[in-house]
Amino acid sequence: MTAEPRAVPRGGSRPAGSVPPLVPPCGLGALWAARHGESTANVAFAAAAVSRSTEPVTGRDRDVTLSPLGVRQAEALGGWLVGQDRDKGPDLVVCSPYTRARQTWQVMRESAAAQGGPAVETVVDERLRDRETGVFELHPPTAVRARSPEEADRRRLLGEWHYRPPGGEALTDVALRVRQFITDLSQAAPGRRVLLVTHDGVLLALRYVLAGIGAAAPAYLPPVPNASLSHWHTDGRTLRLHTWGDTAHLDGRAGRD
Repeated sequence: MTAEPRAVPRGGSRPAGSVPPLVPPCGLGALWAARHGESTANVAFAAAAVSRSTEPVTGRDRDVTLSPLGVRQAEALGGWLVGQDRDKGPDLVVCSPYTRARQTWQVMRESAAAQGGPAVETVVDERLRDRETGVFELHPPTAVRARSPEEADRRRLLGEWHYRPPGGEALTDVALRVRQFITDLSQAAPGRRVLLVTHDGVLLALRYVLAGIGAAAPAYLPPVPNASLSHWHTDGRTLRLHTWGDTAHLDGRAGRD
């Protein structure tokens, strides 16, 4: 994917006299965020879209593991990590507690170590968990519509950014916890170069939060490919988006068999 970030449409022109978003200071030296590799649930959802299955995926969302392709993608992420300059690449990793994210980081770390890469301090933070979907946990869209067509209609009406499933979170809710996480991380790890290993919903919320106070809610949600990397760099005071959803490090090495 291109290294240039794709602009999120604002849903209309900015009102006369308005000012750009106010980007708060952030003490981090750099920030990368990786989405986990392809998971078994990703595979099941893709299959359901084709077969129109109305059955949910069994188990708990936090226990979902990587698919074989997802493992290869995580290995490719390890190759990216080992290719970073030691004084410019990540020196701290913060990982989601969900299995697929922790597995991505484990495979990534082991792959990098096998190639002579550095050991990186790692912590797990609950606020980087995936968006909670409540009563529709692990339900493909076809299963949601079969179980509750009125909720499927409400989701379409409100849009992905604002829809909150019963017992779950809207992406606006995810943004609240991500905003507090970034504030705490900036204070706890000033100057650190941080890699987050997390989920697409968290990445979308992170992009919105780091755009600043007054940033409009996105009119569409830009794609976040599995095992992609997004990068914010510092201008000495704030973090600015440099790369979104980059998959160049995969380079065919993690393609399907």
